[in-house]
Amino acid sequence: MMIVAVYGIIRSRNLFVVVMLSGIYSFLMATVMVVLDAVDVAMTEAAVGAGMSTVLMLAVLGLVRSREAPLRHSPILPIIVCCLTGGMLIYGTVSLPPFGHIDNPQNQHVAPYYIENSVRETGSPNVVTAVLASYRGYDTLGETTVIFTGGIGVLVLLSGVMTRRRRFNNQKESDE
Repeated sequence: MMIVAVYGIIRSRNLFVVVMLSGIYSFLMATVMVVLDAVDVAMTEAAVGAGMSTVLMLAVLGLVRSREAPLRHSPILPIIVCCLTGGMLIYGTVSLPPFGHIDNPQNQHVAPYYIENSVRETGSPNVVTAVLASYRGYDTLGETTVIFTGGIGVLVLLSGVMTRRRRFNNQKESDE
């Protein structure tokens, strides 16, 4: 289903359809994260990826045309760049240890420490909560700050566009 959504995003020239398919893709990705037992990442993906991003993109669509402009050049160079980047990413993952294997480095050092000490050191019976709220508290605060700052930046940009549009419409009305 994710491949179908991506294909629809690539092929569609209607920006509303692209935004809706992007939201669907984010929800599908959130379900993948749930299946992988990363519920915290799934919640973030659903809230930010499918929720806020879709709402912001719909707000932007209210300010621009609803159809993509026709291409003025051949898409060969961007396709080559995407394929090369994808090939490098795949090449980089070949040497990674197998997913979920017991002998992986993170399962030998960090995970046992958190499992053994999190309840005693943080008072939280949930290891994931202890890691996110206590051990990685500054990191989580930083992620939250980045998301908040990005949201404020988008709102400031949208408010500036709306102000310019109102001025343009008022000037247009006064000229008539």
